[in-house]
Amino acid sequence: MSEITINNYEAMFLFPQSATANLSEASDHVLAQLEKVGAEVISFRKWDDRRLAFPIKGNKRGVFFLGYFKLSGDKMAGLERNLLLSEEIVRFLITRADHLSQEQMEAAEGRAELADEIKLRGEQQSDDAASSIRATTKAERKAADADDGNGEVPEKDTSAEETMEAVETEETTAS
Repeated sequence: MSEITINNYEAMFLFPQSATANLSEASDHVLAQLEKVGAEVISFRKWDDRRLAFPIKGNKRGVFFLGYFKLSGDKMAGLERNLLLSEEIVRFLITRADHLSQEQMEAAEGRAELADEIKLRGEQQSDDAASSIRATTKAERKAADADDGNGEVPEKDTSAEETMEAVETEETTAS
């Protein structure tokens, strides 16, 4: 009877820069791929956001995730196949992590920090959307005020600086 060996692995996953808009989706995708083959995730975190040395599939920047996991050696081919078929992951690299102790791998845990970053980015996006709405309504009010009574609104091209000044003025008067 053959003995099944469970090995420790270190993996780096590269996503396109567009993944920063939805980090939770990218991280969930990697974790789902690992769970699909029965890997036991030891630690997982967002490693970095970097400019690539050369364009990969048209991407000049990328988001890297680092993970440590345990997996049976005979299931590694299935994991690599699933990762190659994934349309979200640009590249990946998996190596054996025999040189690291269990404590070192556990020390790389960063899911809590990743969750905090996802929450912060979500708040920033909602703030940006609210600012955009305020700027749009301010511009609409200006256009309505410019209406000369005959139902026609004169064409006026407002610059981004004027729009930002209007938003800043509105925010300071609202405070």
